[in-house]
Amino acid sequence: MDALAALADPVRRELVALLAQGEVPAGELAQRFPVSRPAVSRHLRVLREAGLVRSRTDGRRRLYALDPRPLREMDEWLEPYRDLWAQRLDALDTEIARGRRARKSGDPA
Repeated sequence: MDALAALADPVRRELVALLAQGEVPAGELAQRFPVSRPAVSRHLRVLREAGLVRSRTDGRRRLYALDPRPLREMDEWLEPYRDLWAQRLDALDTEIARGRRARKSGDPA
C-alpha cells in the first residue's frame, strides 16, 4: 500500500488528479503549485516510487503520466468497506426520514 501512503499528501493527490487528464511536462506541473520546483520534483518522485506515475524523457523535457494500476489495487482493497458505508448511509437516511415525519406530525423527535 505504498500508493495509499503516497496519496496522504494533498499536493500529491492534486498531482494525480492533474495527471489523470493526460501526460504533463514536469515544468508545467511545477507552475501549478505554490511550492518550489524541487519540492514538486520530490512529490513526483514519491508518486513514481509508489508506482502511481511514470515518466519519460522527450528531448529536454520530462513528461509524467498516471499509472492507474495501484489505484485499481486500492479500489479492490476498499471494495468490502463499500457495503459498510452503504449500510451506514441507509441507516442515516432512515433516521433523517424519521425526524422529518416526527416534525410534520408535531411529535418531538
